[in-house]
Amino acid sequence: MIRAVNIKKSFGDTEVLKGITTTFEKGKTNLIIGRSGAGKTVLLKLCVGLLKPTSGEIMYGDSNFSDLNRRDMRAIRMEIGMLFQGSALFDSMTVEENIRFPLDMFTNKTKKEKLDRVNYCLERVQLEGNNDKFPGEVSGGMQKRVGIARSIVLEPKYLFCDEPNSGLDPKTSLLIDELIHDITTEQNITTVINTHDMNSVMQIGENIALLHQGRLAWQGNKDMVMDSDNELLQDFIFASPFLQRLRKAAVGE
Repeated sequence: MIRAVNIKKSFGDTEVLKGITTTFEKGKTNLIIGRSGAGKTVLLKLCVGLLKPTSGEIMYGDSNFSDLNRRDMRAIRMEIGMLFQGSALFDSMTVEENIRFPLDMFTNKTKKEKLDRVNYCLERVQLEGNNDKFPGEVSGGMQKRVGIARSIVLEPKYLFCDEPNSGLDPKTSLLIDELIHDITTEQNITTVINTHDMNSVMQIGENIALLHQGRLAWQGNKDMVMDSDNELLQDFIFASPFLQRLRKAAVGE
């Protein structure tokens, strides 16, 4: 479990986060949603230690992540997996080498142990047998799955995903959502997803935090979305006329 406690973050005179308090639950897909500029990416970067809060605490269990010394912070970072928006694969490395990279950097496993772990992760994302291909030889959806495999190769306790469905077609997006959700549930990971994808919200939103102008505007789950009377949530989720008609039909208006 990860807790953000009264998190504030300013850049110069601009206050981006204005006292966010929320909890990201273990074994669930925790979604951060909101319009551009709401503070989603800043909150994600604070959680993984790429930024430090102006005030407030990012708590991993009982540890205040932002106040840890370098050694203790590195120990927690070893337990973090990251799926980047653009997959961030190394073009000059094969699929196998990309996935093995964290094992080479942070473990003393034997060559066979590394290969076994890589092959397990490839199988888990339904890409077995693609070891020797290069990122440029596979589709965008397959690249995203390679990114997922790399993000779980160190068996993380925490998984952060930045716009995992960006640039993908609806069918592939559905597959990525299902993979992330299944891995989260099976491995009991605390997964935090920054997303604009409303299909993701309605499919895997087990714990949803809506940010608006640097504040927490609403928190709930996908089953609460349709019935919520929170105007900011309604304006964000049901922005298109089609979705507005869908909601009216669902609530019998």
